[in-house]
Amino acid sequence: MKVTLIVFLGLGIVLSSFRPETESNIKFSSNDFSLISTNTFASDTTKLDKETGLVVDENLYMVKAQCTGCHSTKLISANHFTRDGWKQKIRWMQANHNLWDLGETEKQVLDYLEKNYAPQQMVSRRAPLKDIKWYDLKLK
Repeated sequence: MKVTLIVFLGLGIVLSSFRPETESNIKFSSNDFSLISTNTFASDTTKLDKETGLVVDENLYMVKAQCTGCHSTKLISANHFTRDGWKQKIRWMQANHNLWDLGETEKQVLDYLEKNYAPQQMVSRRAPLKDIKWYDLKLK
């Protein structure tokens, strides 16, 4: 009896992975940038560029021009630094990977990165409970 139940449960799990995808059961597609595939949480109102997956902004074109020639935009969206942190990354790329001098465009790139990919405070636990009235649990 137990073996039969385990077999049916296992078979159900395997078969459910082969369901055709419909709009109601699609959770994420690598080409759908309405969700960010990295550990970044986008707000419901954040508009993402379909080509790059980066946040749409007036300086996005400059980031695309200066950054995507060497690496994927996923490297950008996966990181969150302060303005100084992004500037240090640029300096590191210039020193170690032959990144060119960004000149006047560096301000636009840093403005974009600081605005859209700054560190985010994540809450991983609920707030502590307050004003709890405990009671004695009486076991029979």
